[in-house]
Amino acid sequence: MIGGTEKILLAVLRGEHRDPPPIWLMRQAGRYLPEYRALRAEKGGFLDLVYDSDAAADVTLQPIRRFGFDGAILFSDILIVPHALGQELRFVAGEGPRLSPILAKHELSELVPDLSRFEPIYETVRRVKAQLPRATTILGFAGSPWTVATYMVAGEGSRDQSATRRMAYAEPERFAALVDRLVEVTADYLCGQIGAGADAVQLFDSWAGSLGPAQFERWVIAPNKAIVHRVKARHPDIPVIGFPKGAGGKLAAYAAGTGVDAIGLDETVDPVWADAVLPQGLPVQGNLDPLVLIAGGEALEQAVAAIRAAFAGRPHIFNLGHGIQQDTPVRNVEKLLGLLAEKS
Repeated sequence: MIGGTEKILLAVLRGEHRDPPPIWLMRQAGRYLPEYRALRAEKGGFLDLVYDSDAAADVTLQPIRRFGFDGAILFSDILIVPHALGQELRFVAGEGPRLSPILAKHELSELVPDLSRFEPIYETVRRVKAQLPRATTILGFAGSPWTVATYMVAGEGSRDQSATRRMAYAEPERFAALVDRLVEVTADYLCGQIGAGADAVQLFDSWAGSLGPAQFERWVIAPNKAIVHRVKARHPDIPVIGFPKGAGGKLAAYAAGTGVDAIGLDETVDPVWADAVLPQGLPVQGNLDPLVLIAGGEALEQAVAAIRAAFAGRPHIFNLGHGIQQDTPVRNVEKLLGLLAEKS
């Protein structure tokens, strides 16, 4: 955890091994924290909170103030990109996001982009940067093209991404045009966050696991490689973390093919296997099951010890295998930090 002024998390992303490992948690700024719930009640809807730079900066900083994580992940949402590209975005209580018009029935050319919607996000980064402890790494992020496209095509999240997979098979040229546009805009968006002060960025591919090998190569590896190339051309020293949730046995191909600086692992991945198959020295991030964090107790102790043992010989950032859940006890997060404070 944080000590002095050195950005330990950033050092690990650049290939250094640290013991204990640095830590941040996906969705660490959110509904499990009473201070977030209080601010959300005051400010109103989720999207209003995201576009209010003062409030979004406060939410980003809340877990840093409470826990002293080594990384502060920007409070925002992956669907800011389709919103900027001209789709209307709303969040339905208990159901999740809704985008319209849906691209299964409409053309991308029908949308009227408004890229100024990125500006409040950049301002949030600037405000967070100004208030963070010097040792804390600020992480920007965006959704990867495949995952973002699944929402744009269907208008909402789905269990198997059927509508988008059908389009990718039946209309590959049309779908490729959408993905190409997302590559361009996402790279610019990440560079905007870096310009505002982000020390590193993460690409979330939450639905990567729904694709077979050939489609994974085309719609996950290739677009993420293009984004990494574009970002590195402008910011060669900024690390990029790739998180292809559900990739499983395709993780090694993803690591080799995209050029990411570090790879995030979901909770289904055996860390011993991952350490054996991923390139030697490649930083990894993860991969505690969020439900183990809820359970706490001996299960949490054993899981933490197993992950740390598996990655004892490589640069490792401790994290969850996916986002922290809203019913996670704060005391269990404190327990996790206590477990990680000890050298292995």
